[in-house]
Amino acid sequence: MSVAVYDPNAETISLSPEAAEFAKKQMAKDGASAVRLTVAESGCSGYRYGIEYVQSVQATDRLFVMDNGVEVYVQPEALSLLNGSVVVLVVEGLNKVLRFENPNADGTCGCGESFSVAS
Repeated sequence: MSVAVYDPNAETISLSPEAAEFAKKQMAKDGASAVRLTVAESGCSGYRYGIEYVQSVQATDRLFVMDNGVEVYVQPEALSLLNGSVVVLVVEGLNKVLRFENPNADGTCGCGESFSVAS
């Protein structure tokens, strides 16, 4: 097992192996070729995460290629909020959901759908 050290100056986004396999299945179902991670001002804590399965890249997208070949796109304005994040697969009963483990978040709402960062 290796240990990754979070470097706030390096741009990193990753998917756990389980999350990447889940994303691959979702992309195949949706006819998508990549995953886009988004952040929007919303929710009870300030920002809301988004995951989209997309067919095309936007001109400003920052590309991250996972070890298993999954392409992840992030808009530049979301990168500072998501930098260092790991997207993991969480199994809740019969449901599977992707969740963000975000070192930049200093608080989350009770439902886990939104987060806040220190100003």
